[in-house]
Amino acid sequence: MWQPSESYPDPAVEVLDPRFLKYRIDNAAIERLATGIRYGEGPVWFGDGRYLLWSDIPNSRIMRWDEESGAVSIYRRQAGFANGNTRDRQGRLVTCEHGGRRVVRTEYDGTLTVLADRYEGRRLNSPNDVVVKSDHSIWFTDPVFGILNNYEGYKSQPELPTHVYRLDPETGRLDVVASDILNPNGLCFSPDESLLYIAENGSQPNRIRVYDVRDERTLAQGRTFVDAGDQGIPDGMRCDMEGNVWVGWGPDPALNGVMVFAPDGVPLGRIALPNRCANLCFGGLRRNRLFMVAGQCLYALYVDAAGAARP
Repeated sequence: MWQPSESYPDPAVEVLDPRFLKYRIDNAAIERLATGIRYGEGPVWFGDGRYLLWSDIPNSRIMRWDEESGAVSIYRRQAGFANGNTRDRQGRLVTCEHGGRRVVRTEYDGTLTVLADRYEGRRLNSPNDVVVKSDHSIWFTDPVFGILNNYEGYKSQPELPTHVYRLDPETGRLDVVASDILNPNGLCFSPDESLLYIAENGSQPNRIRVYDVRDERTLAQGRTFVDAGDQGIPDGMRCDMEGNVWVGWGPDPALNGVMVFAPDGVPLGRIALPNRCANLCFGGLRRNRLFMVAGQCLYALYVDAAGAARP
């Protein structure tokens, strides 16, 4: 059974490149904040309320952890087998749902607005992860993972290839921005939004790709940022303010946790966890607390890095 470290620096925070030393806080250790879920995903920080939301996919619910009290509660039941979450520029929750094969927005009064569920008349597969750009556009991945069985959604046949999409929330227009990627998963923008990183979990081997963002709405020059080789599967990811990419990783016991890559693709460090980390986000008052969802648990670690600014 996993136990928190009783020594500093936490041996689970591994330095792979000397550059990572500046981001490790030597007297900060990994904390387990919550357990008792089936399979967690999609953490998102609400700084104005000092709480974190994350998805428990098989239980079809969204969970809530409060920073002040440490209390864990259910934010939403019957959540459509929710997966990835983010906030839009007005602070509203945006969620990918496997069950409805759609992307939805939670309005201020708690009602749901369907933002996207079809492309050219055909149903989406199972929207997985989502980010919102500073121009308010919503970018999301659409692999088939949520329709492969009746555990994380409803088993069904895909009607579309596995694309990455851009949604214009004003017009409702949905455009394919990446059609050359098999089963895209986690994604994030670089701090200046000139690059979009996307985990590809259908390639052999798995990898992280990076694209140039052109004219605010298209992608170009897709290339491999990190080739995972036989070193596991990259999943959800976030950038810090210096452009480093923090990536959920697994499922090999020797690799489970978070990998951190410099903008040049060199691995800087690793945060070892007892299970594969599906997704992560930065939060806290200074956005320097890394929240990590792995298996049945929610973990956190203070680092000397700040997440790229988001609402």
